[in-house]
Amino acid sequence: MQSPVGAHTTFNGREYDYFAGCGYLGLQNHPAVLQAAQQTLQEYGLSTATSRGGYGEHPIYDELEKQACAFFGAEKVVYFASGYLGMTILTQTSNLAKDHFFIDSQSHYSLWDAAQVTNKPITVYPHLDPERLMEILNHELQPQEHPIVLSDGVFPVSGEIAPLPAYLKILKPYNGFIFLDDAHALGVMGEHGRGTAEHFNINNDHCRTTGTLSKALGGWGGVIWGKTNWIENVDRNSRVMAGASPPPLPMAAASARALEIVRSSPDLRLKLRQNVSQAREGFRKLGWEIEISPVPIICLSARDGVDLSKIREGLFEQGIAVEFVHSYTSSPPGGALRIAVFATHSAEQIDRLINVSATLIKFQQ
Repeated sequence: MQSPVGAHTTFNGREYDYFAGCGYLGLQNHPAVLQAAQQTLQEYGLSTATSRGGYGEHPIYDELEKQACAFFGAEKVVYFASGYLGMTILTQTSNLAKDHFFIDSQSHYSLWDAAQVTNKPITVYPHLDPERLMEILNHELQPQEHPIVLSDGVFPVSGEIAPLPAYLKILKPYNGFIFLDDAHALGVMGEHGRGTAEHFNINNDHCRTTGTLSKALGGWGGVIWGKTNWIENVDRNSRVMAGASPPPLPMAAASARALEIVRSSPDLRLKLRQNVSQAREGFRKLGWEIEISPVPIICLSARDGVDLSKIREGLFEQGIAVEFVHSYTSSPPGGALRIAVFATHSAEQIDRLINVSATLIKFQQ
């Protein structure tokens, strides 16, 4: 990659229509976001060179947290170095001796890592299967154990959405919780872009969410939000918060500005949803069974007579970059073409992606 990431991105000296990665709102190279990073770099340098608390507090972090609270409609947030660490922080707040984690079989690596370091019981349930989860809970949960379900909100390759209402209904008799990694939902799902819970109109303290600012929201670092008392508990009980350096100051400033832009510019989400609808409809016409969904990840799974890796190569030769994924979490059997749709894509770019794909499929057959 030899240019800023966006709808047009340069690889090896050639510009491509770029339908990969996670920059769903096109904020990674937004002029105001870059200006915030540049100004902070010049004024404050790269970092505080110490953890938060005491001398490590800084007005740039205060501004980030102010903007995050406004975006999420939350009383308080914690901000940390990487979204990958979010689930680890959440599981460290789970301090009951009898906690038992139930994890979706296709959950992201970060969820597995977070669960395993707790040294608490872990039981796998089939991917996006509430009925089997209920059966497994009834069979595996021991007396006095407290169930916590771990899941992605939106899965990174399949683009599937976790069935939160069903999970919460199942957990209610046990007073259980769901810990949700919403990395691919923040900024794009729900009326205000707050993620999967907002998509389902869920406001429930038994659903705890973590996410990243480095994908749709165009910045860097992870974030957890909620009521003041609970967030203060997160801050106190997490070794990550106590021991890890916070994000670099220029990235915190960029993230704060990106949050402000997304909150004040709902037209970005509207344009993204229009683009997603156009792309999904186009690929349905090419024979894929694709759900009507606002998720900007379109998964073209393997099917008879179509060599997905060659489709990917053919698109690249025509100046269109997509990803062929076969081993990442939530990849379907046989792999898939993962199409990432951005708010900054033009209707003409999406039409070209679909038309070139149609030609390549026809040539194979």
